[in-house]
Formats: sequence, structure tokens, C-alpha cells
Amino acid sequence: MITKEQIQVTKGSDNVFEDLGFSPIEAMNLKIKTDLMIELRSFILEKGWTQSEAAHFFNQTQPRISNLMNLDITRFSVDKLVKMIGKTGMKVKLEII
Repeated sequence: MITKEQIQVTKGSDNVFEDLGFSPIEAMNLKIKTDLMIELRSFILEKGWTQSEAAHFFNQTQPRISNLMNLDITRFSVDKLVKMIGKTGMKVKLEII
């Protein structure tokens, strides 16, 4: 017998980390890091680089680039990610709302 279950959908905020229960300050930090990492990951993929090539460009180790490509946000600070973005020639725009 097939039963229909009620599915309740709750609209989330613009920050999934806050929706997951992180404090507002921690959620903001995690979102910033994730956004920066996604941009760096996209840059590496667009270049078609191996992790070793990306490591050489960013003056990092290959395992560190692996962490980046896997979006391991616990391994990076916002400061480190901004410095890596700077090496690409991309610019970071900060908007406080």
C-alpha cells in the first residue's frame, strides 16, 4: 500500500549555515569562506589546471589545493582566501547590508 506523506517545506534564509543552526557570526564567516572558495575552485577548473599546477601558481602544496577543491572550509581563513584571490587578478568587493 502506498501512502502519501505530508512534506513540510520551510523557506531558508540567504545563508545556509545560519539555517543549519550556526550562530549568525559563524554563519557569516562560513558563507564568506565558501563564496571565496567557490570562486577559486572555478578559476582553477576554467584554467584546466591539475592540483599540482594550481599549487605551483598559488605557492601552496597539492594537498592544500585538494582541500580547496573539496571545499574544506575548515582549512582556510578568509584572509588566506582573499590573498589567493588576489593572485588570480580577480577583485573582492565587500558589501555591508
